[in-house]
Amino acid sequence: MNGPYKPGTPCWIDLFVPDQQAALDFYCDLFGWQGEVGPAEQGGYSVCTLKGKPVAGIMKASNPDGSVPDPMPPTVWTTYLSTDAIDSTLKSVTDAGGTVMMGPMGVMDLGRMAVVADPTGAVFGLWEPGTFDGAGIVNEHGALIWNELTTGDTAAASAFYSSILPVTTAASEMPGTEGYTEFKVGGRAVAGMMNLDNLPPGTPPNWLPYFHADSVDEIQAATTRAGGNVLAPAFDMPVGRMAVLTDPQGGPFAVITANAPEPPA
Repeated sequence: MNGPYKPGTPCWIDLFVPDQQAALDFYCDLFGWQGEVGPAEQGGYSVCTLKGKPVAGIMKASNPDGSVPDPMPPTVWTTYLSTDAIDSTLKSVTDAGGTVMMGPMGVMDLGRMAVVADPTGAVFGLWEPGTFDGAGIVNEHGALIWNELTTGDTAAASAFYSSILPVTTAASEMPGTEGYTEFKVGGRAVAGMMNLDNLPPGTPPNWLPYFHADSVDEIQAATTRAGGNVLAPAFDMPVGRMAVLTDPQGGPFAVITANAPEPPA
């Protein structure tokens, strides 16, 4: 990626985690990232890189005053959607029944961020770029390739996201994806959505990141060796082979080897 993401497109992910160094060790070993605990003036935030380009952030879970949260929040990846006007987007969020959980706040000259929840309870971030657009590599081994919302009310979610950002939703036309919805920006699919009915009871609404993997089975095996867990063992589907895993601190993520698109007839 060599330019800004269009508004409404997932542009960045980061992990809020109890043991930052352990998370850095795990993901750097798993995906070949480079990363270390960041400077104190940035709250220790780590920008992990792949081939010298930013791919994801990892930060130690803490309260605004630096104290340890009690109770500790769950370890989850946050998906950030790009916006070119975060203040007006946040007004649209509240007008549409969403909740502002944090922000807006400036991050030096990099940009401005906020964390919000949609009306169905799924938490996500907003990013208005300054000097930092977001992920510098996507769709390669170890890099973000897809983001997926799972919610208990897909109709309400469709209406919400379409009202706060220039995105549209449409039923996926890919074979074997009946009931799956795509978020589109400028006619291009940028994220997906499915119903919570497909997941174990009690699973909260959430945004899940997918990383591209040259071998899903090898990543799954490496995850379990490192103390992570398998939520959905590697399986084949029309768009590729995938698995849903958790890191050793419980953070869910998916990996996929995506099939190349069929050439036009």
